[in-house]
This record gives sequence, C-alpha cells and structure tokens, in this order.
Amino acid sequence: MFRAWAVRSKSMHQVSDCFAFLFLIVAGCVGAREPQVRPSGEEATTKTDALKLGAKALQTDSPLDPIDVYLVGFHPMKSDPAHQMEAHHFCNQVNEDFSQCVLFDGNTRHANLNGIEYIISERLFEALPQQERQYWHPHNYEIISGQLVAPGIPEVAERELMKGKINSYGKTFHLWSTDRGNKLPLGEPMLAWSFDRDGEAKPGLVEDRDNKLGSNSAETRRKRQDLVKLARPQSGVDALNGKFAGPTNPIPGVIDKRAAQAEAR
Repeated sequence: MFRAWAVRSKSMHQVSDCFAFLFLIVAGCVGAREPQVRPSGEEATTKTDALKLGAKALQTDSPLDPIDVYLVGFHPMKSDPAHQMEAHHFCNQVNEDFSQCVLFDGNTRHANLNGIEYIISERLFEALPQQERQYWHPHNYEIISGQLVAPGIPEVAERELMKGKINSYGKTFHLWSTDRGNKLPLGEPMLAWSFDRDGEAKPGLVEDRDNKLGSNSAETRRKRQDLVKLARPQSGVDALNGKFAGPTNPIPGVIDKRAAQAEAR
C-alpha cells in the first residue's frame, strides 16, 4: 500500500505571521493491516453508496485535511492491563506542543475507528493539575524500545518525529474492543496506558505487527539508543508496575519521576 505522508511542524513563535514549516513529504511502502472485525449490519445499498459519493463531491472534509502523521503502537488498558491493543494513529500535529489522533484497528479503508488520543509535550503536562495527570500516560518507553513506529517514511524523518515526541504524554480512550471480536462498540470507554518495561506486552503482539507492516522493533530500538540521553523521568511509568503476568524489566531512559525524586533525596 503506497501512501504519502507529510510530517508538518508549526512553531508557536511563528504562528502570528502564519509561517508553517513543511518538514518532509515522502512516498513509502506500508504493509496492509486489515481490520480485526467487520461491523454488524446489512451491506450498504445502492442508495447509500450514491449518497456517500454525493457527499464526497459536495461536502467539505476540512477537519480531516491536516491528518498527515501515521503512527503504530500498542496500548494496555489501565484498569485491565491484560487487555492490550495494537493502535493505528492518524494524527494532526496542531502545534509544537499538541497533537490529536484518531485510532483505528488497521490501515486499510475498511479499518474500524476504535479510539482517540491527544498528545501533549512535557511542558503542557507539567501545567496540568495533579488530578488530571492520572489520565496521561508517558511515551518514553514506546519510543526508546522501538515499539512506536511511523511506517512508510524514511528513517531520518521517523527519527526526527520520535525525537520530537520524547518526554511527551498521551491521553487515550478506546471505545471498541475489535481485538476481542466485538462487532459493535460496546460498554464504557476504556482509558488506555503505555507499556513501560520489557515483558509487559503479550508474547507475539509486537512481532505480529512487525511481520504485517515490515517493521523491526529490535533494530529500531538499537538505532534509537542515542535518544536515551534526551529522556527525562516521567510521571506514570510505575502506574502499572507489577500488574502484568510474568517478569518485567526496566530499560535505560525510562524512569518514573517519583522514584527518581525519592532516589535523589
């Protein structure tokens, strides 16, 4: 599947004069990841298809135009860490500190929209009230471990993208457990979290993604080790520590902020 992705960045210091920096536009080859279920319901009628074509020709899709960054990672549910989902993020980098993503269970036109994620910088996170911070998961393990990837763009572009996300946080809700075969979005929204140690992801979860998309998390991890020096202790790293089956191990650059502060005393 061939796609062109533009990774765009707007500096807050330049918004006033409407200056936007277009980082890169590249065509890449991305493996197809089909959705995990087909939603319940009858096949679309000819009338419905005609209405869709008419809407596409006559109506605006402006809110979708800026969605130009594609990321693939994984989320355990915070209240049920054994429930783990592969997440295809299609994002709009609104400014240097904030991006918003729609989440799907695949990357083809039949993929199911099953969640949302907002991503903020460390600077914005530190301005949040303490009560709010419990909803935001840290990103450093996802990046340094090689689990979070941006398929289809050159390595140099992906590196810059990940460098910009070091020390960031995400607020994610999954609305539909397509991974469990649900044909409709049932139940309450699920607050998702991040993996923060080796051994937390279920065996085969990352490997299956890598095989389908042609990525190599182990090699990506090796190439991202120089990002460790940019990583600072983050809140929430220990939020799910001890709640996964089997042994887990920390990696360099991924440190819980409270633990680091306690050690410094």
